[in-house]
Amino acid sequence: MGFTHLDDDHVCGAAEFFFFEHALKYQSKERPKIGEIWVPAAVIIEDKPEGDAGVVQAEARYRLKNKKGIRVFSRPDRLREWMKKQGLNIEDYHAFIIDAGRIVPGFNLIGDGIEFFVHSPFAERCDDNTVIDRNDASLVFQVRFVDGTAAADLILSADTSQEVWTSIVKVTKYHKREDRLRWNIFKLSHHCSYLSLGPEKGKDKTTPVAEVKWLFEEQSQNGCYVVSTSDPIPSKDTDQPPHRQAANYYKGVMADRDGDFMVTMEHPSIEAPQAIVFEIGPAGLTYRQADSGGKLAAAVAAARGTPAPPAQRVGFGRHD
Repeated sequence: MGFTHLDDDHVCGAAEFFFFEHALKYQSKERPKIGEIWVPAAVIIEDKPEGDAGVVQAEARYRLKNKKGIRVFSRPDRLREWMKKQGLNIEDYHAFIIDAGRIVPGFNLIGDGIEFFVHSPFAERCDDNTVIDRNDASLVFQVRFVDGTAAADLILSADTSQEVWTSIVKVTKYHKREDRLRWNIFKLSHHCSYLSLGPEKGKDKTTPVAEVKWLFEEQSQNGCYVVSTSDPIPSKDTDQPPHRQAANYYKGVMADRDGDFMVTMEHPSIEAPQAIVFEIGPAGLTYRQADSGGKLAAAVAAARGTPAPPAQRVGFGRHD
């Protein structure tokens, strides 16, 4: 289970839903347990987050201190300092802390058919700022799937800005590991915000900075998919994402690649959205058509413990 960062739209409801080990009040039998939690170092060191974010932080800190069920990504000096204050030596926790540029231990393509390559966070994103920017210190992975001779790459990004993407691309090219930014599916950053492409929204289409342009136009594979985890794309200008100008850029890339731009809250319709499902098999990457029989909806209801949606709806990715 990954908590990419502590923004409310990424952790809301966690305290009501999950079984957390750090406090008895989160341990009723109907709550699903989490075998391993993945968090950026910023989750550990952030100063007094509130609400669900505070609960997630408490769980992550508890697991790290007890050396069980956690992976922490990046080791900024501020993490070392925090651990020292807790009476902990960071050198004793190497097995639980992973830097960018590494493959997450415990998974391999031969035995599991999957591996996770860490692109972000960079340690300096926590050390350079007095106040941590959650978006810039969030998790970014390339996930590689293999089934026989078939393979597919997925980019999982949180609320990553174009500045961070620029750094990721430059570092990846410097180490001549461009294949680690190849992709068949790209889960868009920041709910289709223009700020993940470039500094200016644009009138009708956002123009990406050079490194992000390369990432989308050169590293995308034919027949690929871009997925925006967001509300429906608006027809008019909006301050908050999703932004129609960013969507127009992605749609153009998909047209050139014979791919598909997909939006979670439009799939298969705005009136009745369902999960977007892809499969990796001997034939390669395939998109599973929306579940008209209701099997997927039943599975989601079973996971929630109720067929009703969450009582509190949280918007996608505010900038403020």
